[in-house]
Amino acid sequence: MLWIKAFHIIFVVTWFAGLFYLPRLFVYHAMAEDTTSHERFKVMERKLYYGIMAPSAILAVGFGIWLLVAYWWQPFLTATGYLWLHIKVLLVVILIGYHLYSGKLLNDFKHDRNHHSHIFYRWFNEFPVLILIATVILVEVQPF
Repeated sequence: MLWIKAFHIIFVVTWFAGLFYLPRLFVYHAMAEDTTSHERFKVMERKLYYGIMAPSAILAVGFGIWLLVAYWWQPFLTATGYLWLHIKVLLVVILIGYHLYSGKLLNDFKHDRNHHSHIFYRWFNEFPVLILIATVILVEVQPF
């Protein structure tokens, strides 16, 4: 099971790398003023989202479910001393929503329908940091 845990962590790290970088690309894309830059950002964003983020998200969640089933399934259902795990699963669901919303924003840029400023994307970029901090604390400290 340590191999499964290792792969889960690897894909969580690669997923978060994309979650941190894509909104940064959105910042620069929103600030770009020439057609060449817009087209370059569209390619970079698409490759990041579909080539790294989506596969990493699927594998991180898949290995996470494998760990949940292997280690914690029964305690998870009874919630005895595992409130931290329930909260972590909720944060993962929220993160999946963030990921999918990022895909919607990517699609807006693709079709030249972006309605947000670079300032919006700077704030948007901070959200996964909060999720990451909360998740690591929940997993390592298990406060509940």
